[in-house]
Amino acid sequence: MSIAFSKYQGLGNDFILIDNRHSDIPVIEPEAAIIWCDRHFGIGGDGVIFVLPGQNGADYTMRIFNSDGSEPEMCGNGIRCMAKFIADLEGKVDTAVTYRIHTLAGIITPKVLLDGQVEVDMGEPRLLAAEIPTTLSAAEDKVIDRSIEVDDKTWTVTCVSMGNPHCMTFVEDANSIPLETIGPKFEHHPAFPQRTNTEFVQVIRPDYLKMRVWERGAGITLACGTGACATVVAGVLTGKCDRRCTVELPGGCLQIEWSQADNRVYMTGPAELVFKGESAQA
Repeated sequence: MSIAFSKYQGLGNDFILIDNRHSDIPVIEPEAAIIWCDRHFGIGGDGVIFVLPGQNGADYTMRIFNSDGSEPEMCGNGIRCMAKFIADLEGKVDTAVTYRIHTLAGIITPKVLLDGQVEVDMGEPRLLAAEIPTTLSAAEDKVIDRSIEVDDKTWTVTCVSMGNPHCMTFVEDANSIPLETIGPKFEHHPAFPQRTNTEFVQVIRPDYLKMRVWERGAGITLACGTGACATVVAGVLTGKCDRRCTVELPGGCLQIEWSQADNRVYMTGPAELVFKGESAQA
């Protein structure tokens, strides 16, 4: 069975998008997503995103399988790519349009802007240990500047959920962190019962952060939208950054604001079509 797809990228975080509006069930299984995401034997991508019919008052529903076949609650760069994909499907190329998208993390509202950027209302951050989840603090407490032992070293971390779990540690030089070895040890640490995304953050200025990420289920990626949002929240909680920041990732920059007015986090960044095709792998 041949399945049409479109490949999109947001700051180098790349996804295979499938028009799945005809069914509530993704057209491929997680095992097939692993093959599709393989960069040598498949299409190549950090995940496969399905545009399903809306539910709970939403316009559409987002499902995503990571490159390892796991299913995250949502994905910040992925939802920007999804919004651009939907606008292209609907023929709304030169129009600013807003969508309500149902995810496992709740309703997320991206807006495709006239300049091609996508602004996303990511909702309120979740700060209590039980919400993240992690055992680094008591369930009803925040997880700010807590110590954790990883790879025979004590790290100071702050944890935030943007609908998915994030663990941030602020470092002197983000480029010096051996992500390929330390990232999996954070992800699978017993303090994170649902595993975790891990961000290593360098403060350039209070309004400019540099971040590298190990994504749960995907490994090293060029960008992580929810991670950039969680990083600014962690920076504010620890007094290291402003509420409005540029976050530099290996794939480019995102503009993040944790609004004091409504406690919501807003992310603005690009999403671009790479190519379209059909795959016989299902």
